[in-house]
Amino acid sequence: MSARPRPPAGRRPRALRRLATVPGGRRGKWLVLAAWLLIVMALGPLAGKLGEVEDSSANAFLPGNAESAQVNTELEKFRGQDEIIPAVAVYSRDDARTTRADAAKAGADRTALASLVPEGQKIAGPLPSDDGKALMLVVPLTTGSDDFTADLEKVRDVAAAGAPSGLDVAVGGPAGSLIDSIEVFGDLDTTLMLATGAVVTVLLLITYRSPVLWLFPALSVGFAAVLTQVATYLLAKYASLPVDPQSAGILMVLVFGVGTDYALLLIARYREELHRHEDRHEAMRLALRRSGPAVIASAGTIAIGLACLALADINSSRSLGLVGAVGVVCALLAMITVLPALLAVTGRWVFWPFVPRYGTEPRAARTVWARIGGLLERRPRWSWLMTVGVTAALALSATGLTMGLTNEEMYQDKPESVVAQEKLSAHYPSGSSDPATVVVRTAARDEVRQAASAVDGVESVRPEDRTADGRLTTLSVVLDDAPDSEAARKTVDRLRDAVHQVEDADALVGGTTAELLDTRRAAQSDLRTVIPVVLAVVLLVLIALLRSLVAPLLLLATVVLSFFGALGASHLIFTQLLDFPAMDNSLPLMGFVFLVALGIDYNIFLMTRVREETALHGHTKGVLSGLTSTGGVITSAGIVLAATFAVIATMPLVSMAQLGVLVGIGVLLDTLVVRTVLVPSLALDVGARVWWPSRLGQAPTTVDVRPAKEREPEKV
Repeated sequence: MSARPRPPAGRRPRALRRLATVPGGRRGKWLVLAAWLLIVMALGPLAGKLGEVEDSSANAFLPGNAESAQVNTELEKFRGQDEIIPAVAVYSRDDARTTRADAAKAGADRTALASLVPEGQKIAGPLPSDDGKALMLVVPLTTGSDDFTADLEKVRDVAAAGAPSGLDVAVGGPAGSLIDSIEVFGDLDTTLMLATGAVVTVLLLITYRSPVLWLFPALSVGFAAVLTQVATYLLAKYASLPVDPQSAGILMVLVFGVGTDYALLLIARYREELHRHEDRHEAMRLALRRSGPAVIASAGTIAIGLACLALADINSSRSLGLVGAVGVVCALLAMITVLPALLAVTGRWVFWPFVPRYGTEPRAARTVWARIGGLLERRPRWSWLMTVGVTAALALSATGLTMGLTNEEMYQDKPESVVAQEKLSAHYPSGSSDPATVVVRTAARDEVRQAASAVDGVESVRPEDRTADGRLTTLSVVLDDAPDSEAARKTVDRLRDAVHQVEDADALVGGTTAELLDTRRAAQSDLRTVIPVVLAVVLLVLIALLRSLVAPLLLLATVVLSFFGALGASHLIFTQLLDFPAMDNSLPLMGFVFLVALGIDYNIFLMTRVREETALHGHTKGVLSGLTSTGGVITSAGIVLAATFAVIATMPLVSMAQLGVLVGIGVLLDTLVVRTVLVPSLALDVGARVWWPSRLGQAPTTVDVRPAKEREPEKV
């Protein structure tokens, strides 16, 4: 049997050819728009239901198999329908002992708040501190009340009203922390969507300098956003896709940023084809056919890279990765269907006042990138060595990172619950407001209590509650140190060792300190697990796309170097400008996955065009022509994506702000340094061997190696 002939170089798959004829076709464009309108009308109402499937429980942000998460699950057996969560009011003076008037105020508040306390519970206090400078009320609230948030607000209003002069009053505890965190996420989706939409609109106006053209990518991204929310809701409801408030908020930023990037790339190629073809439908079909592989490969790389986070132990990391992958796929679908259809319907006039005329050359703005290419061609090795040196110097700034934010450090502006915790830590055993929780078999309760009491760093242990069948009991363990301190985490380790040794107790240790400890350890484990998988997946995608081994390895190395450079630059900004005391535990992994996936994005745009031009003109001219052709659009795309992630940096949560800064800096570094200087200069220095082992790696440097029927006619 004879071997099956290979398709000619540069030939696109038939499926892609057929796809390109639909949104850009004379009839197909109307079918595409009608289909999208029907989808939005039919499924649009589901987009507003995404909040119904968001999981905002503590376990949504914990490692799935952590002991602290198991404790939270076991505690459900104690609660039934309602959960008791205490609010802690602290009355303090900084430089003096509390007075009788202060005690009378706290006593009056206890009476006034009695109506909020569920049956069978009572308010503890006022409890004086050992130094005599503070009083504490512990007010149990139930989540089964008509409005738990209103109950906490009443506690805060009553405590703040009529305080004697010089008496500081703050309400926190678990109830205060819960409500403050809910308020942070409450309007997050809407705020991020509006802010991101505004940023994208402004940047599109600046990029196109057209009063009309910006509407089409913006409208297409809007379609993508609706489809994303609908798909995420349906997958969460019927396929157990994990969704939490943080991933839902970042999802819209990712869709707007990535979707706009693909729009910029497609419109730039469409503009080029309009100069060469009089028929706009033919121009759109060619634009889709020639830019489609790069866009699809880019989206596939990002989606697969994010999906690798499914291997992470921390539930919030898994959620962000899987939800983000859904968003990227939806953005891709919108950008290669509805956007081409809209542009094909309207014609050339949407580019006004810079309308691309058939038979004319594109505007001369590309000469800037031609000059940059000329500089790189003269000294390629010096160029990439200097770039590597500068990026490596930035990366050195990442040494000595302090990891792990305490509860007090989680917010850019301190909420009242954080202020209350600081007051409690100053005057009481630091763990008194938020003790560790031990769940144990009731039969072994006394033995576990004795073992826990003997642990260094434990202030007191007392029984709290028992399940209805009496099989399980909870113990409240007050630690000497603040719940989010390093000393408290070490105490939890010792506590776990002690109670686990009690036979037949099945003791589990949870609570805030245990959750922080488990999360930090899981974050370190996730780095070792996920990062090698992401690198391997991205490398395989690049090999398949570029049909080379050398180029993918070089591209992957540049993106990894860029990540460490961005991490170092971000560390400088966090410590010198923003005064963040530490990095969030999840930031290195989240930043790495986002930056490798998004950073390789621009390298794909560049190198697929370089490969196309190399097949026409040889390696050296192909590199320079690819850089010149893609320079403007990739730079615009990078600025748009960096700006959309910068929106996250304005959020009140420090962890989200840090992610926005890191990804924004990394994208700019990839766009302006790696893709502009490092990758082209490396390609020029290595020469045609960069395409080894494909035919381009052995081709002459200046000859068109494509079959004659695949070549374009010379421009006139």
